[in-house]
Amino acid sequence: MTSLLSRLNGTKTSVPIEPRDIFMSLPQKDKRYEYPRDVQSDVWKHWFQSRNKKNCVIKMNTGSGKTVVGLMILQSCLNEGKGPAVYVVPDNYLVSQVCNEAKKLGLSVTTNKDDYSYTEKKAILVITIHSLVNGHSVFGMRTYNNYPIGSILLDDVHTCLDIISNQFSIRIPSSHVLYSEMVNLFADRWKNYNINSYNEIVGDKLPDKMSVIPFWMWQESQTEICSLLSKYNNDEKSSQSIFFSFPLLKDSLNTCDCFVSSRCIEIVPEGIAISKISSFVNAERRIFMSATLSDDSVFVSAMGLQKEDISDIISPESANDIGDRLILFPKHLNSRITDDEIKDKVQSVSENYNVVVVVPSRERAKYWDPDNRRTITKDNIADAVDGLKKDRNGLLIFVNRYDGIDLPDDACRMLVIDGLPPLKNEKEKYVHSIDPASAILRRERIQKIEQGMGRGVRSNSDSCCIVLMGDDLADVLLRNDGTLFFSNATKEQYELSKELWGLLKNQIAEPSIDDIFELADYSLNREVEWIKKSKERLSTVVYSREPQFDDNTLTLRCAYDYSMKLRWDKAIGMLDQAINSELQDSTKGYLLQIKAKLTNFIDKKKAQEVLLSGRALNTRILAPVDGVRFDKTIRNMHQAKLICKYISDNYLSQNDYVIHFDGIASSLVFASNADQFENALQSIGKLIGFGSIRPDKETSGQGPDNLWDLCDGNCLVIECKNKAVTNTISKDYCNQLAGSIRWFSERYRSGKTAIPVLVHRSTIIDEKASVVDNMKIFTPENLECFKNKVHDFTVAITQDENWLDEGKIHALLDRYNLCGTDIVKHYMSSFKNAL
Repeated sequence: MTSLLSRLNGTKTSVPIEPRDIFMSLPQKDKRYEYPRDVQSDVWKHWFQSRNKKNCVIKMNTGSGKTVVGLMILQSCLNEGKGPAVYVVPDNYLVSQVCNEAKKLGLSVTTNKDDYSYTEKKAILVITIHSLVNGHSVFGMRTYNNYPIGSILLDDVHTCLDIISNQFSIRIPSSHVLYSEMVNLFADRWKNYNINSYNEIVGDKLPDKMSVIPFWMWQESQTEICSLLSKYNNDEKSSQSIFFSFPLLKDSLNTCDCFVSSRCIEIVPEGIAISKISSFVNAERRIFMSATLSDDSVFVSAMGLQKEDISDIISPESANDIGDRLILFPKHLNSRITDDEIKDKVQSVSENYNVVVVVPSRERAKYWDPDNRRTITKDNIADAVDGLKKDRNGLLIFVNRYDGIDLPDDACRMLVIDGLPPLKNEKEKYVHSIDPASAILRRERIQKIEQGMGRGVRSNSDSCCIVLMGDDLADVLLRNDGTLFFSNATKEQYELSKELWGLLKNQIAEPSIDDIFELADYSLNREVEWIKKSKERLSTVVYSREPQFDDNTLTLRCAYDYSMKLRWDKAIGMLDQAINSELQDSTKGYLLQIKAKLTNFIDKKKAQEVLLSGRALNTRILAPVDGVRFDKTIRNMHQAKLICKYISDNYLSQNDYVIHFDGIASSLVFASNADQFENALQSIGKLIGFGSIRPDKETSGQGPDNLWDLCDGNCLVIECKNKAVTNTISKDYCNQLAGSIRWFSERYRSGKTAIPVLVHRSTIIDEKASVVDNMKIFTPENLECFKNKVHDFTVAITQDENWLDEGKIHALLDRYNLCGTDIVKHYMSSFKNAL
């Protein structure tokens, strides 16, 4: 042992602290890391100059070597004595990627928080965001002896923040005993408030129905709720979500929202109390790394940062670090092109190139891969990505994987984004159901799309053809200006691709799928002229170093912070600022619902008045406890005039009108969830000029699912049972439809005739059921025929330059049997009695 003494240094050896110097001095790094990229050196330089700021945001394009940048920054922190250092990523797959990268560089890293090298600040700890943020985190949730952090880096920060949001919510599956206990706690009051909602979720267990517990019921029951949650808080195995989330939510439980479906109960706060993770909050240096996404509001909403905390963004000087992306949007170039045509063409490309398709759900994956042979899950993702990098694997389907996978060069030469990314939790689904125009939700989904588009380009010498498809995606990107939420570089590549589309359209007015995919060859074959033009355009793009914030997000975060301090007056004042500045009525109505929830803590009567004022702007929000003043008026204008008004109100161009219909039609299928189906039915009614409302959504479950005024004195009173699987129409369904007819008769006593309509896959009435007079059935076959005719109508109406001529529109409505009760005669069936 005495030999160890001879190896001790008598003087302390100096080590480099600038990241680039550290990189160049690494003795054991792989040959591929001989020199850093220019963009890496650029970012290192700017970070080093700002390193003593507590919060630094670094934005680099996907594929520009972010992991190496992050590792060198943390090594710099260690060398400067600012340890312990922690590198945080979204999942275990990325933990292994970071560790492999570190090994190739010759850096010391560990995944064990008790590792001697980490404790002694000689190695970087690599962990998932779950390990950092949870109700029993060793980095802040213990009474004492929490693991300290000197410097911490969050990579793929937007994904990390999504996971943080999930950690700050409690999900109780319906199989858990607590689910029944929670439902029973609210049962009587819930039934008194909205019996239909209670029966659909608790009685019928309809999978696509969801309800929020009214805030006054939630607030009144805090003692019982805390007691129930505490009962299961020590059971990590069977109550994981409660165990890891309840301690994070305990202090803000009274302002949470509680969502109930037949699947689960989900409890979600208005904001994230990240201060619970004390070691993260107290870290001397916090570095947030992300792709070059255009909105920085999430740093405020999830991290609780102030605008002044991130006064400037660290990024490369120019956008020439990104590879070439040629973007195709077949449906936009020719609205007649079908998904099947796109799929067939993509599959033919996969015979010669690796092609990756990113889909939002397993259900959509089956469209591409019915036998589930080429669908990638979390269990086989590492092998799949390695296989793509090593060989040609043809076509692979990734489910809801918009980030965290690297597919350089031949690993992916064509990337398909099929459809909108899914909403991540029950609260987002609820917000989308009552405020479909929510800019915050739209922005988040567009950013996920952009993250997905970056999977196939991993360096400035890489190239990939991006194919966008899906009617809902087209509707959001094209009609709702979703491309405005792209980063500058992606926006420039999109605009260059659009110029290419324009040149094709000048040659061929309605290009076929073959014509459109000929453009893909410019990217697939690495055409010199295309690469040159692409790089020229990107060379002019300069990243914005000014952070971009959504004002409403800032204001809502401020309101949440005040509510945590029980400063209800201040919180309500901040909400008033957001409400007064909001232009969208549906969003303003939702903000008023949040205001009512906070007002209820200090004035219960006024809270109901606030809620009632919100209902005047958005009838989908909660109905006041004392009932709702239902507006019985259905517009009774000429059908063609209403179509023109609908087009004008929604700022639709001719091509937009067809794409907008396709977006609606994609949700108007029997497989859709109930809310999507009913919303689409309302929308398609408006699109063809009918007065169209959703009384069940706009009252406390008192009216039918949908109500159409056919502009000829007749109204369709519609109950939707699109998820029913029985071969006969049950007694309960007939009784529900009869109740809706009575509801209609009470409110429309003269001048309107009700036609009862049931959306159901069967026309046969159960022998125990009582038939409703004049009842019509809207079957899957009827629906497809109806949608086809509406599609033909939307195409026909847009062919004429003077397309908003009411006389011509009326003639087309007549031609396609879409005038008034023609839709009953041509697109609905009569019932049959059971044999």
